[in-house]
Amino acid sequence: MSPTVQEVILAEPRGFCAGVDRAIEIVERAIAKFGAPIYVRHEIVHNTYVVNELKAKGAIFIEELSDVPPGATLVFSAHGVSKAVQHEAEARGFTIFDATCPLVTKVHVEVAKLAKEGFEFIMIGHKGHPEVEGTMGQLSSGIHLVEDVADVATVQPGQTDKLAVVTQTTLSVDDAAEIAAAVRARFPAVREPKQQDICYATQNRQDAVKIMSPQVDLVIVVGSPTSSNSNRLRELAARLGTTAYMVDSVDELRHEWFDGISRVGLTAGASAPEILVQQVIDRIKALGAVSVRKMDGIQETVKFPLPKGLKIDVGGLQIAARSPETGH
Repeated sequence: MSPTVQEVILAEPRGFCAGVDRAIEIVERAIAKFGAPIYVRHEIVHNTYVVNELKAKGAIFIEELSDVPPGATLVFSAHGVSKAVQHEAEARGFTIFDATCPLVTKVHVEVAKLAKEGFEFIMIGHKGHPEVEGTMGQLSSGIHLVEDVADVATVQPGQTDKLAVVTQTTLSVDDAAEIAAAVRARFPAVREPKQQDICYATQNRQDAVKIMSPQVDLVIVVGSPTSSNSNRLRELAARLGTTAYMVDSVDELRHEWFDGISRVGLTAGASAPEILVQQVIDRIKALGAVSVRKMDGIQETVKFPLPKGLKIDVGGLQIAARSPETGH
């Protein structure tokens, strides 16, 4: 069979969120202000293209602070860091800019506040993800990770009188709700956040896939394998009964995916730039698609301020702000 694609439907919203826009801008401005190299702990955001672009501009990505020379400028990634990493970076005397997403910082602040009141925590998240390591690392003890409903049955907090639940910001909204319900069933007095920890961008992109999936024969998600929120978009489309693939770049598209397919739905994770989406559209057009249609969807207008010290003129010239990609 040969591809029969007629239409591409673009999810709305898709791609960069405010936290990702801010994190990339922090690295770019630090390079412009202090000169290369600028050291970044962990990938600034989980996207191969973004990381390679910043490497080309003079960013060096490291995991261990011992790899950063004395006196260097260091940026913490959008995922956030533990107290131990923060203290080590301060002790080593680096100039530090924190690109942690403000919606992750909000969770860190909540954990610190409730811990002072004697709370222990159950964290819903993926083991080994840097955001989870950063949030759990806000405390030296008393925070317990659950990855699924089965984990809830075996988790053993030290006490249950004061127990609160926190969540990784990029989870499946439905999975997190199911796990939170299991936590409530086992620990009825558990305290939940006033506003859910899963962020607006994760929620909006998942909602858009829920609307788009039934309208198409195939869903393509643009995102890197390390990107939690991108993986959740692909899983969600598949769970809704639509064949779905995730690609890091246009080169990963396979001709046979499009055999007998008439309508393709396209979205992108919160760390995937629009240029990659455009490249995928161009490739699908080459397979015969004549129409590209944007879904109606939420227009995101969230914008987060930059940290102090990066808003300053350089040599009397204001650094031109990046035009944000947020809210297509």
